[in-house]
Amino acid sequence: MCQRLSKEAVINEKKVIFSAFSGRLYACSPKAIYEYMIQSPEFKDYTFVWAFTKPDQKQHLFHDSRTILVKFQSEAFFQHLSTARYWVFNFTTPPYFIKRDDQIFVQCWHGTPLKRIGMDIQVDGNAATKKEDIHKHYLEVGKICDYFLSPSKFATDRFISAFGLNVLHKEHVIIEQGYPRNASLFTGTEEKIKALRESFGIPEGKKVILYCPTFRDDQYQKGLGHTYQLGINLLRLKEKLPPDYFLLLRLHYLVSNKIDISQFKGFALDVSNYDDVNDLYLVSDMLVTDYSSVFFDFENLHRPIIFYMYDLADYKNKLRDFYLDLNELPGPIVEKERDLIDTILNIDQIAQGYEGNYQRCCERFNYLDDAEATQRVVKEFMK
Repeated sequence: MCQRLSKEAVINEKKVIFSAFSGRLYACSPKAIYEYMIQSPEFKDYTFVWAFTKPDQKQHLFHDSRTILVKFQSEAFFQHLSTARYWVFNFTTPPYFIKRDDQIFVQCWHGTPLKRIGMDIQVDGNAATKKEDIHKHYLEVGKICDYFLSPSKFATDRFISAFGLNVLHKEHVIIEQGYPRNASLFTGTEEKIKALRESFGIPEGKKVILYCPTFRDDQYQKGLGHTYQLGINLLRLKEKLPPDYFLLLRLHYLVSNKIDISQFKGFALDVSNYDDVNDLYLVSDMLVTDYSSVFFDFENLHRPIIFYMYDLADYKNKLRDFYLDLNELPGPIVEKERDLIDTILNIDQIAQGYEGNYQRCCERFNYLDDAEATQRVVKEFMK
């Protein structure tokens, strides 16, 4: 259907279609770009389309009559995909998303990569897809990109190789102006943070730990997708930490299985389905992650980061490997759960030993992130 629609449809020069994380969330740079455009007089006569897997659950987030919500990969979605002048997505598009030459695809991506992605993956640890198929898919996405957002020279070089932009002689499509997704980290007021903490039910005075593990390529069930085995014993964590700690659990968007932590009410809260991770950053006193790119964004807040890599050898040698020397990371690497608890309790003192790494990382990866990044990006791809 999308082939026929793409060839026959009339392009609406003032229509933009957005989607984030394959329709799962209202978030990331597509959200920041949309909210900038919806408030700008320059786009007052534009039509905006958002595609979600469950649009009925997102309807309450939208109040502007120019915005249309559709179900991701529905007939209405493909109709708008075929008539929109601009596509603004942050994920790898399926091969049946057929773009015409007079349409503009803005690839936002969803973070600075630590683990290798796309054509840079050299190991066969993915349970769902062969390395060669991953390479081919990323190259196909690279072929249809008209613009590709980047927050730094480091990220630019990774995206060029991972999506084959060098092979395609398309290095010029990069917009290296900072990430729109991070602009809200520079405008978070104390009032906003207080309101967010109240909305999450975080008691006043609690120290908030945000735990954001990524998915494992080898944890996959046919018909279900990527799953995740929680690499941390929440009961032990609750017993060992003082009562003034509170845990927010944020699983990767590709993880399909829900982990039930209802028994830890008052200590832990699953926020995996919460749309905007920036709100979670703002309310958190520290970040615990593993191989996720979230730490690059969190660095903008200059708060402590712990890398809990309990399966480091397997992940490095069998699954992904990394773009960085892990000795450059802006926080301690912990491989044992007992050491994780000690590190959390003493993070303020331990973090002092990583101040140099932290500063160097901010200067290398986040030097373009600020409150104006969205405006700069939109001006680039709309000109």
